[in-house]
Amino acid sequence: MEWDLILVGAGLANGLIAWRLKQARPELTILVIEQSKTAGGNHTWSFHHHDLSAGQHQWIAPLISHRWPGYDVLFPQLTRGIDQDYYTIFSDRFARKLTEALGEHLWLDCPVTALTPQSVQLQSGETLTARAVIDGRGQGDVTSSRNAWQCFVGQEWRLAQPHGLTRPRLMDATVAQCDAYRFFYLLPLSPDCVLIEDTRFSNLPMRDTTEYRAAIEEYATAHGWTLDTLLREEAGCLPLTLSGSAPQSEAWHQPLSGMRAGLFHAVTGYSLPLAVQLADAVAGLDVIDAPHLASLTRTMAARQWRRQGFFRLLNRMLFLAGKPNNRWRVMQRFYALPDDTIARFYAGDLTLCDKARLLTGKPPVPVFQALRAAFYTGNES
Repeated sequence: MEWDLILVGAGLANGLIAWRLKQARPELTILVIEQSKTAGGNHTWSFHHHDLSAGQHQWIAPLISHRWPGYDVLFPQLTRGIDQDYYTIFSDRFARKLTEALGEHLWLDCPVTALTPQSVQLQSGETLTARAVIDGRGQGDVTSSRNAWQCFVGQEWRLAQPHGLTRPRLMDATVAQCDAYRFFYLLPLSPDCVLIEDTRFSNLPMRDTTEYRAAIEEYATAHGWTLDTLLREEAGCLPLTLSGSAPQSEAWHQPLSGMRAGLFHAVTGYSLPLAVQLADAVAGLDVIDAPHLASLTRTMAARQWRRQGFFRLLNRMLFLAGKPNNRWRVMQRFYALPDDTIARFYAGDLTLCDKARLLTGKPPVPVFQALRAAFYTGNES
């Protein structure tokens, strides 16, 4: 059988492409191949209301696990609530919905040894052909860029008593900073169930999760919570780009998606909004074949790299200027900005006025170091 489209990797980006095509282009024959035993992996994907259009909210709605009417941030000198809807998708729901939509056209526990824009070689020796193949197997080579890292361990706990939270704490940076910008991220999932995540914006990738686990227990104890049952744990280390060059792959003859195409927010690491945009763009193509999809993903990745130039500048200001223990001051200053500016920041759609607000005024880092960081280019191209 020759497929219209084979998606290699059943993560967020490819899963959303398949989900959207099943809605908008049901006549297409689509196959999704995943090397692990489940689709979606073990992840929590979150986004803000203004990250998506009304139409995108509509088609992604069945995948949503939780929605809250706002969130809070806590810093040593600022506590603030932001009344903008916040959403989360958990990978178990994502996998269940994707399995329902694809049925026998979702192949799990199926390793791939090689692929081209129109073929996939399975470890079994079988070769599959399609009008197009999209490679969405997660983060690719990051050696073409200089990165800092967002390292985290998150644990979903059932507590012995209600936690008392009514909405997420997106950042609680009132904790010890540990040579990084460090904060706790909390999602209240039920009256007695909460996701507690220790997150650190660090110059070095995470090497050991033991310290993070102990810190989660200490944080819970400090808030009067008794940890009862550990339901789930996830850990990750996301690249936060400082400088470099746009992702490349075989001169972009191979269609790419998600992190592999560099489609993520340089400062926050959020990838869902761009994955939704890509899924819509694929569904809107008149012709779905390898050349058209390669052109589409190449164009989106190049545009995203250009649009993220200002965000890479902000990363350099954060990671290369001042002491790591004082990075919270940069974020505290950011969260004192107007709600609309914060919303556009997360959506990656800052205006010139927004950028001016971010860069003017008394800087929360030494001026000379800020200027040196701003003009650092490394391998920027």
